[in-house]
Amino acid sequence: MANIYDGAFRTILNDCKQLIIPMINEIFGEDYTGKEKIEFRPNEHFLDQQDDANQERITDTNFTIWGREKKKYHLECESSLPDGRMTIRLFEYDAQIALDEGKVIGETLTVTFPNTAVLYLRSRKKMPDKMKYVIKTPGGTVEYDVPIMKMQEYSLDDIFAKDLLILIPFYIFSHEKQFIVYNSNKQKLEELKAEYRGILERLDELEREKVIGAFDKRVIIELSGDVLKEIARKYENIQKGVGGMMRGPMIETEARRILNKGINEGKKETVLRMIQDGGLSIEKVAKYSGLAIKEVEELAKLQTV
Repeated sequence: MANIYDGAFRTILNDCKQLIIPMINEIFGEDYTGKEKIEFRPNEHFLDQQDDANQERITDTNFTIWGREKKKYHLECESSLPDGRMTIRLFEYDAQIALDEGKVIGETLTVTFPNTAVLYLRSRKKMPDKMKYVIKTPGGTVEYDVPIMKMQEYSLDDIFAKDLLILIPFYIFSHEKQFIVYNSNKQKLEELKAEYRGILERLDELEREKVIGAFDKRVIIELSGDVLKEIARKYENIQKGVGGMMRGPMIETEARRILNKGINEGKKETVLRMIQDGGLSIEKVAKYSGLAIKEVEELAKLQTV
């Protein structure tokens, strides 16, 4: 079953699509501009297991980016340390993804495997930078690498310099080993709170510069609170001190609920811009956009965090 970290990863990828591109560029050495079309694929698959029972497998996300050429990608987020099982799971997912879009012409089946990577939220010394698939077939051997992204190797400066805002909800993993200290030492806790105040200030600045929208900022902040609540659930002072700065309940964010009501991305951005301009009342924004007043009010709340 997917845990809260998987859910947070899926949420930010699906709700804040533009944040995907810097991550793909970082992992795969691509040079996407951010203007490319991103098309998501179904996330749930049922694979036959050895005990003949169907067991649900959930891929964190797989999607196609339409750049100079069409490329498929598959990302996974993993909170446990690598033990070999993840490599097997990834290959199972990749094979299913490839079959989903396989083409049969005559008696020839052609499948395309995605470009796959895994984000490890925890890491250890001498942890490899990649996994490897070696597929031996009657027609020859095929092998290729699966990159590993290690969350704990990225500082805050790295994250903002490389536009890896998608990693912010998981930044708290970099402090996990110091939780006992933060929870018992008021001065150290204040230092952690100051770091998170800095994150909020930098996100505010990016919003003012229109690098990100209010919607994306709100999702990042809410999911940061969700992840912190889970990872620091045994540390009350951290929960109150830092968690209190990251308001908002869990994986189904306020932003997500709005999207679930059928507001498409284009209309949402238009309404947010109308609200940001400040020249129109809530009632007029609702009238011109075709949304209910309550929906516009909910979007307006995304402006204040």
